[in-house]
This record gives sequence, C-alpha cells and structure tokens, in this order.
Amino acid sequence: MQSATSPVDTADPYRVLIVEDDRSQALFAEAILRGAGMRPEVIAQPEQVMAAMERFDPDLVLMDLHLPGISGTVLTTRIREHPRFEQVPVVFLTGDQDPERQLEVLELGADDYILKPVRPRHLIAAVQSRVRRARAAASRTVVAAEPERHPVTGLFTRPALMQKLAASLPEGRGGVLLVEIGNAAALRNRFGYAGFESLMNEAGRHLGSVADPHPAARLSDNAFLVLAPDGEARTLAALARGVRDGIGYRDFRADDETLRLRATVGHASLAHAFADTGAVLAAAEDAARDARTDPVGVAAYVPPATPEEGGGVLADLRAALAGDGLQLAFQPVVAVAGGDQAQFQVLLRLRDRTGQERLAGEFLPVAEGAGLLPKIDRWVLEQALGLLQRRRAESRPVRLFISQAPRTLAQDGYTAELTRLLQASSIDGTSLVIDIRLEDALVHGLLLRQVCEELVPAGVQFCLSQYRHGADAELLLQQLPLGYVRLSADFARLSGQQALRDEMREAIDRAHRLGLQVIGQAVEDPQAAAALWMGGIDFIQGNLVQRAEQGLEFDFQHATL
Repeated sequence: MQSATSPVDTADPYRVLIVEDDRSQALFAEAILRGAGMRPEVIAQPEQVMAAMERFDPDLVLMDLHLPGISGTVLTTRIREHPRFEQVPVVFLTGDQDPERQLEVLELGADDYILKPVRPRHLIAAVQSRVRRARAAASRTVVAAEPERHPVTGLFTRPALMQKLAASLPEGRGGVLLVEIGNAAALRNRFGYAGFESLMNEAGRHLGSVADPHPAARLSDNAFLVLAPDGEARTLAALARGVRDGIGYRDFRADDETLRLRATVGHASLAHAFADTGAVLAAAEDAARDARTDPVGVAAYVPPATPEEGGGVLADLRAALAGDGLQLAFQPVVAVAGGDQAQFQVLLRLRDRTGQERLAGEFLPVAEGAGLLPKIDRWVLEQALGLLQRRRAESRPVRLFISQAPRTLAQDGYTAELTRLLQASSIDGTSLVIDIRLEDALVHGLLLRQVCEELVPAGVQFCLSQYRHGADAELLLQQLPLGYVRLSADFARLSGQQALRDEMREAIDRAHRLGLQVIGQAVEDPQAAAALWMGGIDFIQGNLVQRAEQGLEFDFQHATL
C-alpha cells in the first residue's frame, strides 16, 4: 500500500491479489482484471498470503470466503493486524446467499462481498471503485483520478473521452462514431474471455491508428467511441466508412488464428444540440442499432419527429406534471418460498382532466416522444426515495422496484445525485431496484453498463424486465450486474403452448445459473401461477396476489400462493 504522504500514481495499474484455491475461478478472475488493465496475482495457498502481501503490495485483496484449512475471515484478521495493510480493502467472493452470513462477513472486517457466479463487469466495477477510494484515502491530499490513457490499447479512457465530448457540446460542431465489432458472443465462446480481451485490445490499438488524429476510447466489450470535434455530417459519414474499412480489411490474430472482424458504425452529429453526453451516447446507440442491419454497416442518427402540440394525452400529461395529476400505485412482489421481505413494484398512473385514471402504457410513449420522460422518471425516483426514507424512519423497511429509462439514467450527474441522495437519507441502496425494459436495454446496453458500474457500489440493484430469451438477451444477462429478471407477461398466458413453456424454462434456468432471481409477472389465475411455479420462478406478481393499490399494505409473512 502506498504511504499516506506519497501522491497517487494514476499511471500505476491497480494491483489485485486473488486468493482462490479453485484454479478455474482464479484464472477467470485473473483474466477479467488483466483485460481491464489491472495487474492481478493469484495465490492458491492461504499460508502464502502474507508473504505475497509483503512482496506484491496490493491495492486490494480478492479472496474466496472458504479456503482450505482456514476461513477467509480469519485470514482477513491477520491482514488487518499488519500495520502496513490494515487499510487494504478486502473483498470476498462467496456463493452464500444468506443475508445474515453476508452481514457477518462485513462485521468481521471485509469491505465488500461479491456473489458467485461473478459477472465480468460487476467484478471490474467493484474492484475499481474500491481501489480508487483506497488510493484517494491513502494520499490524503490528492484525489484519485482515472488515468487518461488505457495501459494496454493506448486509447483514451472512457472518462477522459467523455470530458472531451462534454467540452465539444457547446460549440455544436463535429460528432461521434460508435464502432461495434460484430459477433462478440461467438468470438468470446470461440476464444474464451482472455482470448477475446486480447483480440479486442488489438482491435482497439488498430482503431486508434485508423481514427487518428481523432480521440477514441473503448466503451464496452466490443464497442468503441470516436470523437470528431470538427467537420460536418458529410465528413462524419466519410470518417465512419473509413473506420469500418480500416478494421474490416485488416487481419487480426487470436489463438494463432488469422481472422477478419466486421465493424458497424453509427454516427451522430453534435449539430443536433444534445443536452449532455448521455444524450449523445443514446443517439449514437440508436444509430449503431440501425447500422447493424444496414447493408453497408453505417448509419446516421435521425432525431424523432416532434409531436404536435395540442389536446389529448399530451395536454393531460403536461397538466399533470404542472400539478398533481401523477400518482403511484404499488403491487406486491411475493416470494414463492415464503418470507417476510416487503417489496413492491412501483406503477405510474395519470389522472386526466376528466378524472379518468390512465395506465403507464397509455401515456409513456407520448411522454417519450415529447421529451418528457426524464422529468417523469425523476419525479418517480424522488417519490420512491421519500417513501423509502419514511419507511426506514418507521422501522418498516421496504424494497421498491421502479422503472427508469436508459436515457434518463445516462444524463450527466444523474447517478452521482442518486448516490448522494441515498447517502444523505441513510437509505440502504439494496432497497432500491431499477427496472430496465429488455427492449430498451438491447438498444442502450452501453449506457446501462456505465450506469450500473457507477451505482452498483452504492448497493442499487437492477432488474431486466419484460424478459424473453434469445441470444442478445442472454448476452445482457452476462454483461450487466443484474440482481433480478422479470419475465415477459407472455409467460403468464402460456395457454398450452409448448414452445413458450420451453422458452420460459430456458430463461429461468439461465438466470439461475448466473445467480439471478426470477419474477413471474401479470399472473391472473391459478393455472398461470402453477405453470410459473413449476418452471422454478422465485417471485410472483399479479392480480392473483393483489391488484395494484395506492397503499403499501400487504401481509408478506402470511401470504399463501
């Protein structure tokens, strides 16, 4: 650990000591962290840990809770007793789902724990956030900052490029390119995680030379962002084609094989006067989605048509936002195995001028088209946080599932403000679960990965809702640090369709293998409940249990299904 008086060297890769006796688990974690530009070292024998601490001087210890011949908590105590390492963060890897055991782990000196099976992005986010805070605390005078360049590819880091993008927004000139390498899932399955990371790093290095002098950064597993601060839409399209060809016509190497990579490019001009960098990325992702299906693999962002002002739903919506026409309803999410955890999905309602109550599906598409969705999302979030705070003060904790759009979550400062509000209100982050629709997540996966990495350290959980199984959806399950999956309402209307039953079982099985909990929703009758229960769901939600109500009254402890 660096001394309290030495400045933080942000060019020094994060050093992570992995204490794990399972070779496959150790190599997996090592490959993930090394691919993220860190410097991991693996120790399999507990008796070698202290010597490794002295030699390796880690920024963080990633330790299996159950080690041969010794408990991880005992080993943590030994580390804490050493004056040099008493502040080194210790993060446990554990498959133990018992909340009491997890609390015990924290009480015995651990800084955090990660549930197995570990998802790569969750592991990277957890380690990076802990090391960043530890280095800042160690310096006492110097705030830890992200390095400007990635140590492997030489590209800018994402935060550094986002700063450059933010500086370019007021001028409204130039644009961005979102470059995606195709067949990412197939490449990962073919070459493994470490091989895939090496291939993407090579692609990143080459992209840097192809895009030069324009700055570029890697945003996710297979996506890169290029900032062209000058030029018009015409030159932006030409640059996109040049990047596509520069990657597509080059030979790459992986596991002694030579292969070509297909790149698609979506581009967005800053002349559209975006409000912030989150809006730019959302637009670029819209264009990138179109590029995937375009024959030439290049597409430009086209802003949605502005809805006509006037009467109807839009007028009701504007009036509701100006007054008190928006309301919340709550529907219980009940564990099929029983339990007394109070948890509800928060549902939005609109009271129009005639007094009629409209469901969210009737007005949210209009709100999105009119650009009002972020304002609505913020209202829902504020109401939910106020409710969580009141219930905590009453010693009646509750967990709330609230819907938020990716474009809202990606607004500049949104996640930082949410984290601050949680801390200021002393609200346990795990009491808040953010629902993301599968349809939105498939388009804005990059934004969501960034948001998740920022909010997971605060304890906020995520649920992928309206889930239908498929290759792209499966990839999201692996990449996002989710806690829950809410199945599509289609699965509650099986009606004897064997194909739908098979898909349901596959979806539930894959979610459970990744350590996720599954919610069956829109359950109206006992037959649907029985089918979902037989499929292995963890929670049930729907009018069969209780209709959505204005209050939070439900007896979870004595609920029977």
